[in-house]
Amino acid sequence: MEKTYKCIISNMCMVYKGDMILVINRTKSDRPGLSFPGGHLEENETLEESVVREMKEETGLEIKNPKLCAIKEWDWGNGVRYLGLLYKTNDFKGELKSSNEGEVFWINKKDINKYELSQDFLELFKMIDEA
Repeated sequence: MEKTYKCIISNMCMVYKGDMILVINRTKSDRPGLSFPGGHLEENETLEESVVREMKEETGLEIKNPKLCAIKEWDWGNGVRYLGLLYKTNDFKGELKSSNEGEVFWINKKDINKYELSQDFLELFKMIDEA
């Protein structure tokens, strides 16, 4: 039985302050709608380094103490698994700045359903928020 698998690892982080959460409106047409900022693990990078770097690149914020809340797994077929590491933190500094990945802005948790959401966003939000 095979003991190794091809796996793609990515991260998302819910930055929050009270009931406000930071979201990104992605510009890529394959994932339209609101999501949490994040991205892929790069070579020679720890999991925490990856989420800190991605947040800085996509939001302009320097986050600290990201808490791993959950892991979401998708089967991409052909023996490839995709793991999304879901984090949250309210420890951040810096000035919010959008990137070529999309516009970033704050919304109130209770207003989530007023926006076009990316696929799986509500499930991911609940996994992070309830952790």
